[in-house]
Amino acid sequence: MATISSSRSTFLHGQWTAADSAQLYGITDWGKGYVGVNALGHATVLPTKEAGKQIDLHEVVGGLKERGIHTPVLLRFNDILTHRLREIRKSFDDAITEQGYKGSYSCVYPIKVNQQRHVCEQIASLAVELNFGLEAGSKPELLAVLGLSAVAGGPGVNGMPIICNGFKDSEFIETVVLATKLGRNIIPVVEKFSELELLVRHAKRYNVRPKIGLRVKLSARGAGRWEGSAGARSKFGLFVSEVLRAVEYLRQHGMLDCLNLLHCHVGSQLYDIRVLKNAINELTHVYCELHKMGAGLTMLDIGGGMGVDYDGSQSAWSSSINYTVAEYAADVVYRIKSVCEDAGVPHPMILSESGRAMVAYSSVLVIDVLGTSRFESNPDLAAIESAMAREEGKGGEVPQPIRDLLDCYRNMTDRNIGETYHDATQARDEAMSLFSLGYMSLPMRAAAEQLFWAIGHKILEKFAKKGEIPDEFEALPELLSDQYFCNFSLFQSMPDSWAIDQLFPIVPIHRLNEQPTRQGILADITCDSDGKIDHFVDKRIEKKTLELHEVRSTPAAEPDGVAGVEPYYLGVFLLGAYQEILGDLHNLLGDTHAVHIALDENGEWEIEEVIEGDTVEEVLSYVQYDPEDLKRAMRLDIEAACRQGRLTLSEGKSLLKYYDDGLEGYTYLEE
Repeated sequence: MATISSSRSTFLHGQWTAADSAQLYGITDWGKGYVGVNALGHATVLPTKEAGKQIDLHEVVGGLKERGIHTPVLLRFNDILTHRLREIRKSFDDAITEQGYKGSYSCVYPIKVNQQRHVCEQIASLAVELNFGLEAGSKPELLAVLGLSAVAGGPGVNGMPIICNGFKDSEFIETVVLATKLGRNIIPVVEKFSELELLVRHAKRYNVRPKIGLRVKLSARGAGRWEGSAGARSKFGLFVSEVLRAVEYLRQHGMLDCLNLLHCHVGSQLYDIRVLKNAINELTHVYCELHKMGAGLTMLDIGGGMGVDYDGSQSAWSSSINYTVAEYAADVVYRIKSVCEDAGVPHPMILSESGRAMVAYSSVLVIDVLGTSRFESNPDLAAIESAMAREEGKGGEVPQPIRDLLDCYRNMTDRNIGETYHDATQARDEAMSLFSLGYMSLPMRAAAEQLFWAIGHKILEKFAKKGEIPDEFEALPELLSDQYFCNFSLFQSMPDSWAIDQLFPIVPIHRLNEQPTRQGILADITCDSDGKIDHFVDKRIEKKTLELHEVRSTPAAEPDGVAGVEPYYLGVFLLGAYQEILGDLHNLLGDTHAVHIALDENGEWEIEEVIEGDTVEEVLSYVQYDPEDLKRAMRLDIEAACRQGRLTLSEGKSLLKYYDDGLEGYTYLEE
């Protein structure tokens, strides 16, 4: 027995409030104080978690629209990013103080999580103050990080840890060695033995004694989607036997004191704190043994893994985590301290590469709904009966499944729901078979579909009054849900939702003081059947539909006389990690607009930066089209059509203008 959606079953006794919406969508649980709902029924962002400092998202979207910036738009909140970094810093500082830990801590940001310049520059500027660092996992990222640290500048910039992970060639390692001479606190992490040989060779060539890190493959396994990042079959790192070989190699070359860092990676989005404890325990024992062997170890890098509670359940679930930042910090410090003290080894500096936890909360994508498709719940019985009469009037016979479905619809009671559903399902299947064999007309098939959908809706309404739905009917809400067509590309803005079924919280950013009366899934504007979202966050389960409001129509507009829809906006939260950089150009839908929003000294929101989304010209150039060649070809084609009388000069001029404007415009649908 499953609990049916609260939008159907509860709050029916009184006026729906914004607090009811906050509960329904779990905003308090996954928002972690950064997201709320105000008295107007609008979703708000609280960059510093202070109730008096809120940013009304619907107001922001309206303000952007007045400035000519239309949805879809990615909103970045730099103040959330700053607050999040300080929260991680404070959690480790508190744990270090409370436990009397003698070492220090640094959180290193792997720029692969979000390489956008504005994001990385903000983190780099804070890194000096917070004693944080940056991580590069490829040659382009290394060059970016070296430049970022130069841009950050100022006192302490050369003390900022720069961790270099990933596979490295000779050029990569030579650059690292020269950056050491420049004064950077850069630590290459050896992933395979040949890298160590290159590192020693270049160090001797330039007379540099670099800081060297080794990544060790642990026996401890990860947890979740990336559990393969750890263990003996992990992609990166050295087996313990190779670590010992590396120690002897460095000793032979008089560079064992240069081995300063030991590294591991248990996996991204670790949902179970016990996995982390086991891995850190093993890693620290390896650290202590190497320290006793004479290695110059002073730093222990526990890699990434600090997760984000996407569904708000705070549980050992792939879209959640069963710990807080404070608990994570306390457990890390305690485990390392305990093992080191038992072994009589000094406490090391602790590093973590907690990129997801740093940036996920700082970005929100706002999308607009273009229209809906639904299974009607109220069949036109008069039209169905007229169609049946016409069928008989032509000398035919109304198929029995149609009569059975009509009987099911009219005679359903609370006592015969199960029997009615079974009978209706059988009648629907028989009707489809008769049509496929040529024994049923198209109007009769249409009647069968309408009646079956209406019976399903009627069943759900009856269960809604009871507050729960039996297991055998659990597929009905999904089967009868609406499709909401939204102006965005899943593959560009939420690739993890498609690729690995990652859940992201999705909430209407307005009308939250109205009860949502529809159940729907979301479809994007790509011409791909996978371009949809049909799993949504809820505590400990994945909902197959999302509670949504009725999309209101607007009057037919002149001169075309076509009715539109009233703006209805949805916010997709916790998108700051990985989504921007992993997005692709499916259907040539490019980057959305990105706008940096902050609170000014008076508590009002302001625009700090606008990064305009890709134009059609830009995305075409990415795939080697020359927009000027395209314009020239169209111009010649239009001229020929005008000469042949297929287009008037006025029509040709209009078409060419639309073509030119389209190339310069946004890749998404515009008003």
